[in-house]
Amino acid sequence: MTPAEYVQLKAFARVDGLLLALLWSASFACYILGLSQPMLAMAALGMVVATPFVVGSRLRRFRDEARQGIISLKRGWAYAVLVFFYGGVLLALVQYVYLAYMDKGYLAMALGKLLSSPENQLALSQLGLGDQVAESMALMEQTRPIDFVLNMLTVNILAGIVLGLPIAAVMRRQDNNNDNNNGHINSNPPV
Repeated sequence: MTPAEYVQLKAFARVDGLLLALLWSASFACYILGLSQPMLAMAALGMVVATPFVVGSRLRRFRDEARQGIISLKRGWAYAVLVFFYGGVLLALVQYVYLAYMDKGYLAMALGKLLSSPENQLALSQLGLGDQVAESMALMEQTRPIDFVLNMLTVNILAGIVLGLPIAAVMRRQDNNNDNNNGHINSNPPV
């Protein structure tokens, strides 16, 4: 990969990382609101499940528009990992602002209320998880926002590494002439 191609890869990945961060931020907002409205919780889950498909469609766009329809597995994987990285960093900023300045203990309180409902208490006791859930809730209340955010950032980056490979494998397309498109690239980042 030439320096120009690397700059191009990062430019497109930053834009698509922003789009992924917007999707994840909407999912996070739906999750928070979904603690009291179950339909929004389902929307949050749907957005999370859509993540690999969104990244795959953005990778296809990068491949078709910037790479003239040709992308290797390695380059596609690097692109997907960078998209997840940039999206994860931006989501971490959103989550930190929410947890540090806006939450005021709502998340822990709402989860505690949800888990203390009679039907959930019965299910937890049947599974023998009552004590573990109580310990987890106590730990969650003591967790600093930055610790929570860094944990989520790590999960998002690892998800990018793991999910990026099959996404890149599906979107991979080699040049039939095997000349790497004569080194010609379109250096214009997406709008």
